[in-house]
Amino acid sequence: MGGGRSETSALSGTGGGRAMTTTQNSQRPNACCFCWNEEERRRRRRRLSQDTKMETIPNCEACTKPSMEEIRLWSQSFDKLMKNPAGRNVFREFLRTEYSEDNMLFWLACEDLKQEINKNAIEEKARSIYEDYISILSPKEVSLDARVREMINRKRQNPTPHVFEDAQLQIYTLMHRDSYPRFLSSSIYRSL
Repeated sequence: MGGGRSETSALSGTGGGRAMTTTQNSQRPNACCFCWNEEERRRRRRRLSQDTKMETIPNCEACTKPSMEEIRLWSQSFDKLMKNPAGRNVFREFLRTEYSEDNMLFWLACEDLKQEINKNAIEEKARSIYEDYISILSPKEVSLDARVREMINRKRQNPTPHVFEDAQLQIYTLMHRDSYPRFLSSSIYRSL
């Protein structure tokens, strides 16, 4: 989990590996219908910039506007929320308010790794995910138990697209049990 970290750490975007440097008045590219409206973004940036300087904000996933039925289904099933790009965007905005967006970014990075077939790319992505989210030296470290960490350390020498599968499941379960119930009662979800 975020552990009280601010959003100012450089986050690698998962949509094509792009990250964006922002200033107080710039807009996020690929803003979907569920990203904060412009006035809310400005207020939020002013509030955050009082304590820290925002350097980067990762891009939202490209998505289409979901129907009211889809939005309703998100409240019935965490799986349906996570399988829907617009749902992930909204949930990610919520996680950002709780300083635990790193959980979603890790999960998305693992999903991206699972699609990779090139051995060199697998090794590079696995190394990057380890350094960004698993290493105890990382400011974006996710909360994993010792058993899972030990398993990852053993598999790291010869990574496969599924090297982080146990860790990904643990973070998915954490988001489902911990953050999802709060998301459903949040103003972000209720405003939809």
